Amino acid sequence: MTVCRESFPTRGSFTISRGSRTAVEVVLVELQTGGHRGRGECVPYARYGETVEGVTGAIESLRGELEAGRLDRPALQQALPAGAARNALDCAFWDLEAKQTGRRVWELAGLPAPGPLTTAYTLSLDTPDKMGAAAAANAERPLLKLKLAGPEDLARVEAVRAGAPRAKLVVDANEGWDADSYARIAPELARLGVALVEQPLPAGADAALADLPRPVPLCADESCHDRSSLPQLRGRYDMVNVKLDKTGGLTEALALVAEAEAAGFQVMVGCMLATSLAMAPATLPAQRAQVVDLDGPLLLAEDRDPPLEIDGSLVRPPAPALWG
Repeated sequence: MTVCRESFPTRGSFTISRGSRTAVEVVLVELQTGGHRGRGECVPYARYGETVEGVTGAIESLRGELEAGRLDRPALQQALPAGAARNALDCAFWDLEAKQTGRRVWELAGLPAPGPLTTAYTLSLDTPDKMGAAAAANAERPLLKLKLAGPEDLARVEAVRAGAPRAKLVVDANEGWDADSYARIAPELARLGVALVEQPLPAGADAALADLPRPVPLCADESCHDRSSLPQLRGRYDMVNVKLDKTGGLTEALALVAEAEAAGFQVMVGCMLATSLAMAPATLPAQRAQVVDLDGPLLLAEDRDPPLEIDGSLVRPPAPALWG
């Protein structure tokens, strides 16, 4: 096992309600045996108490079990909790098995062959004028996602709608509103044709959504990690955002999608800001999603080689040389 930290610059500054960044720090895991190599990538996220050092340490803590042959992908699900560390290892195990067997991961998982996906393109949080200009520059994309959080949010959405009148719009508050702000802005978002609102309230304060109208469907992001999250989301949300860095890998992501659908939720498959290697496994659960947000590589100045093939907003399944 090889574990290393890597940094990839973004295309300019990328801003959400919790701050800005000009680079993304990822952890790369490689598993090698018998001439075969499997890879997985994760993004430690401070919002969930993760650091690069902590995630690397959690992965390294399993080295003895792994190299003694006592750790495989099923055992990993109990060895680490859901989160970034388990994600990198889980995806590396899947990739390694695919390389060993000469079969694609979708075949190993008993899934249909994946097809191309239309991804959202994210507009970083900025002034209404700058977000409107960014929308105009991407007006031909079918789905735009707006980062929001602040008193000018309605003006931001209005500017984006004016800049991209035909695009489907999704807004993401990243826990940046309170109940009063949500109640005030939600009807206006419906008027502007917004199709979905992600995580309007903080995860620990979203019980209020059960008693508030939902003129626009709501999607749980920070409130949904793995299958154990689902019971408390009923009556508050219409959709769940499945991210492999939250579920702890593809294994749990596939299970979460199935259980969420059975519970009556629609599904969004999203991503952290990361490279094509992190997006590649997410293209499999995304085959069943109503909304796909796998634009991480489009927001970076540098990517993996080979990268995912992305034509405009159309994401094609990964080549075996990348993953799976």
